[in-house]
Amino acid sequence: MRPTAEAVRDVWMTHLRGTLQDAQVLDLFAGSGALGLEALSRGAASADFVENGPSSLHALKSNVTSLRVRDRCRIFKRDAIPFVEALSAGAYDIAFADPPYGSRKLNRVLDRWHEMRFSRILCLEHAPDHEIGPGGSTLRFGETVVTIFGVSRARRRKGSQS
Repeated sequence: MRPTAEAVRDVWMTHLRGTLQDAQVLDLFAGSGALGLEALSRGAASADFVENGPSSLHALKSNVTSLRVRDRCRIFKRDAIPFVEALSAGAYDIAFADPPYGSRKLNRVLDRWHEMRFSRILCLEHAPDHEIGPGGSTLRFGETVVTIFGVSRARRRKGSQS
């Protein structure tokens, strides 16, 4: 497990401001749930977490309970790829995907998003040498890169300028 650094989460969520309010969020490869829980703390209405690692699930459940947000969360003990493949268009407002660095699962999530826009915004965390392709906005933090697809369009819809 490689949790997203707090400084990265802060910049990432600040970049998404204006899109988080009342959003339905999906946190794929959730780990401890840091991304989805941060989104909730910044105004998201709900968060669904997808994780299948036993130790990560234990940490995730503990974090959801300790933050008293169980009524706004669902936890799916599943592999993220079949979960994403079963989603329909527009199922979520924002989806986060942070699989193990170097995993081809990241590309599978992105391919599925291009086929069936299961979220208005897709955020991918990955290593700097992971080829993502064009169309996203990129935030770089040393050995961590965040690529966001769909945020410009979503910001215009919400009427927010940045």
